[in-house]
Amino acid sequence: MALRLAEGTAWTDTLARAVAAVPEAFGAEVDGVSSLHNLIEGDWRGVGAPTPVRTPVDNTVLINLARLDAESARAAVSHAAAAHRTWAQTPLAERKARVSEALDALDAHRDLLALLLVWEIGKPWRLACADVDRALDGVRWYVGEIDRMLAGGREALPGPVSNIASWNYPMSVLVHAELVQLLAGNAVIAKTPSQGGAVCLTVAHALMRRAGLPAALLSGGGEELSEVLVRAPEIGAVAFVGGRSNGGKVAAALLDSDKRHFIEQEGLNAWGIWNFSQWDLLAGHLKKGFEYGKQRCTAYPRFVVQRDLVDEFLGMYLPVVSSIRFGHPLAVEESWRPGDALPELDFGPLISATKADELRRKVDESVRGGAVPLYRGKLDGAPFLAAQDTSAYVAPAVLLAPPGRSRLMHAEPFGPVDTIVVVDTTDELLAQMNASNGALVASLACDDEELAGKLAVDLQAFKVGINRPRSRGDREEPFGGRGASWKGAFVGGDLLVQAVTQGGDERLYGNFPDYSRYPTT
Repeated sequence: MALRLAEGTAWTDTLARAVAAVPEAFGAEVDGVSSLHNLIEGDWRGVGAPTPVRTPVDNTVLINLARLDAESARAAVSHAAAAHRTWAQTPLAERKARVSEALDALDAHRDLLALLLVWEIGKPWRLACADVDRALDGVRWYVGEIDRMLAGGREALPGPVSNIASWNYPMSVLVHAELVQLLAGNAVIAKTPSQGGAVCLTVAHALMRRAGLPAALLSGGGEELSEVLVRAPEIGAVAFVGGRSNGGKVAAALLDSDKRHFIEQEGLNAWGIWNFSQWDLLAGHLKKGFEYGKQRCTAYPRFVVQRDLVDEFLGMYLPVVSSIRFGHPLAVEESWRPGDALPELDFGPLISATKADELRRKVDESVRGGAVPLYRGKLDGAPFLAAQDTSAYVAPAVLLAPPGRSRLMHAEPFGPVDTIVVVDTTDELLAQMNASNGALVASLACDDEELAGKLAVDLQAFKVGINRPRSRGDREEPFGGRGASWKGAFVGGDLLVQAVTQGGDERLYGNFPDYSRYPTT
């Protein structure tokens, strides 16, 4: 059946809505494509080298991103430091009022922000809406709790907080963190992810700026801007979310500094299956686990299974994988009318054709090395538009026993590819679940919850679920990592505010070289 784009969702319509909402943030066209301004020195400025950004949905050009050089970034940091000094002295009641005003404006443009995420990073509509809603709902919780969190004389850091985040959760990770940092009395600087989310973040920051919040939004390459956004003496703290390679560079740049930092990096999160029989329960968890193609730091791409349970596990698991729905997130049937639900997909494209090609190569290399391909889905039959570019789409794949030298054995694929490892003892189970030298989350599927609790002690993951997955969490729940998955202060709830304030009890909980500073609960 022929499909078409849902009415009112075309990129030209979506961009027009964004420009109408915040015209100050957009510049002139370059080669027929609109450009984004940078929010620097308190205003939207048309500086920087225009660079086209493509959508993973169909590989067309969406916008020109104006990439700044290091000199422009330094000027932006200096201005942010001056704004920080004023904002830090602003009464808490006024900070709460301005953040609440920004939240109201963001909420009024919620559907626009979500549709931008669909086009920019390929999130299906439901998940894009959830990203925006989680950010707004989470920050409103902090507005209600911030008086208690700042009791005892806690105040802003000496300088603004620099935020460098990945592309996959622009609202619920990046904007959420910034608004809490602002609430705590800090000016904020954010670097636009180069791979996606720039327009959504631009609209969000324009609304934040209209509410009088001291926020800066800079675009540019990591090599050009990292030195400034990490090492500039005016910066009071660095918040990083991304891969281990770039995270390691940030950590190295901070070695000779006492700067506050929280560096979240990926790990190979794993499910362990041992003495287990509740297959229907696990099936529901694993189905949901494929959301957004596992392009998130708390996805579970590794399953470590007791040999005696492999047949039962596969009998449950393979039907789940074959039921996963993916395709163009806005492709609908001819009978679709405005007001009807948009496609209910588990995921759309990966973030880029380059990433998709890289993942396909990893799968092929692993199979050539000896892995058994238990399932390899096809793009044929998925909902796509006629003649659509599908280079960024990857169907689910499942590999049994990846070889030790395989890149999929020790590193997170960040895509819809799972690996299964078979073990005979609990010692092997723990060793294989800890294959990546630290992770953010892990889970054990085990009928004997007491045994699972004992095994969980030796898992190198910050959060461990028993018969349920774990997630990043927010509000009351802290978040961090073990080993190479995290460096610096832990965040979430009270710990997020403590990480970006000073005074009172100066003990910071986190993954520091002094491991006595891990939380005791």
